[in-house]
Amino acid sequence: MTAAKLARVVLWMTGALLSFSAMAVSVRELSRGGFNVFEILAIRSSVALVILLSLTLLRPELRSHLWPQRFGLNVLRNVVHYAAQYAWAFSVTILPLAMVFSLEFTMPAWTALLAPWLLGERLTPSRIGVIVLGLVGVLVVLRPGFASFNPAAGLVLLAAIGFAITMITTKMLTATQTTFSILLWMMIIQFPLSLAGSNPAIFFDSGLYDLRHILPAIGVGISGLSSHYCLANAFRAGDATLVVPLDFMRIPLIAVVGWAFYGEALDVWVLVGALIIIAGVLWNLRSERARAH
Repeated sequence: MTAAKLARVVLWMTGALLSFSAMAVSVRELSRGGFNVFEILAIRSSVALVILLSLTLLRPELRSHLWPQRFGLNVLRNVVHYAAQYAWAFSVTILPLAMVFSLEFTMPAWTALLAPWLLGERLTPSRIGVIVLGLVGVLVVLRPGFASFNPAAGLVLLAAIGFAITMITTKMLTATQTTFSILLWMMIIQFPLSLAGSNPAIFFDSGLYDLRHILPAIGVGISGLSSHYCLANAFRAGDATLVVPLDFMRIPLIAVVGWAFYGEALDVWVLVGALIIIAGVLWNLRSERARAH
């Protein structure tokens, strides 16, 4: 991998990290406003669909290659992703944000195990090391909470497995499908799934358009779209075993967000775990840069 490609991976993943954090805050704010998870996901998909379909009308060049060559893989990716996303979104409404994101990061281990088999990628020592250090950092972050472990955290672990499958299938789709097409079909498939579990009347409820609700509603749609746009482009620029460990940076970021917006505890174990995670990421990036030269 060239240094330029490595820089593109880092930049795209920075956008993804910020977007996922914004989405978590938007989900929690909508939940506080009385919307259930199905309704929140329906709002997310509808806002994203309006944006994507508007772009299709305004930019004719985007209409080429919209129909996916691997439609079955798109369906598999989005059904699995929707189930994982539901579990994740529900967890965000009832668990501390740092705990949700930390447990979610058992996902890179699953991805690293699947990537060599399904994608033919190499597991280098630094890529193995960043996953090990990332998981150690997660355990350090969670250490203070073991005594009062919430059973709902099991939902996050199931979501992590679903997200790992989503990561692998996203990488597979980028070989034959444009990023725009991946996003459009994601929303086309997931919007009906959301409507099946929610009341479509929410879109005609004046309460949704109250300033307290409309801002997080727009936020969940835009951040949900931008997170996957950035993630798909990161996969296009680099291997999954490079992209996924960078996602560990979400843990210290969301811990700060939870502390700043919701008064969630930011103790020494979160900081120590974050340092371990960051050390692994920097080690891997340095090794990738050395191989690029």
